[in-house]
Formats: sequence, structure tokens, C-alpha cells
Amino acid sequence: MLRKTVAHENGHPVILVDSITKIEPGDDGAIIVSASHGGQSSGEFALAVPLAAVLFNDAGIGKEEAGVAALPMLDGRGTPACAVSHDSGRIGDAVDMWEHGTISRVNKEAANKGARTGMAVQEAVRTLAG
Repeated sequence: MLRKTVAHENGHPVILVDSITKIEPGDDGAIIVSASHGGQSSGEFALAVPLAAVLFNDAGIGKEEAGVAALPMLDGRGTPACAVSHDSGRIGDAVDMWEHGTISRVNKEAANKGARTGMAVQEAVRTLAG
């Protein structure tokens, strides 16, 4: 399962993980691109570490927006979060999301930093890094 630092943006490491379960306590201040769904359980993993920002796969959004439930959870912590369209980046494949993904949803914190739907993942990461 992939865990790889691919860039540093404005002092923040950008770490790709195929699963949000691969974040570590030492990732404080990182921008995580996770190929996990953005559901509640993924949000709980992301809340465990004070991240600069986190991106998830939207997993098709799902019933009652279950696939992006983490986004408002992270708003409550002040963490910018985005979802990547499952049509543009494969679920479970962080490299594919990094190379081909486009943003389908943003939380309020991410929108306040300038992230918006339709952005490429790499552009969104640069924007979130400020």
C-alpha cells in the first residue's frame, strides 16, 4: 500500500496514501492526498492528526452524501478538505488521483483558501498550501 511524499508546497509535505489509515502522528502539518473514500470513518482518521489539508476520493458521493461526510467533519476542526471525483481518479490509487484527479467537492475551509470544484488535484494542493 503506497505512502509517498511527492512534493513540498510552502513548507508542507505532500504525502500520497492509498489508504487514510496510513497517515502517521508525524504527519502534523502535511497535505494528504488519500485514495480512501471521504466517509465518516476516513474523517475520523484524518481528525487524529492536525493536517494542513486532506483530499479524499468522493467514491461516487453515495446515499445521503456518505462518500464525502468527512468534509464537514473537518470543517469543524478548521481543516481544509476536498473530494476528488471517482470519475477522474481511481479509488484506492493515490498516484492516479494525483496525476489525473479533479476536485468534485470542497469544504468551507478549503473554499476559503481558494479551492474550488473542477480544479486539478495538483492545482488544489498548491492553492491549499497557500
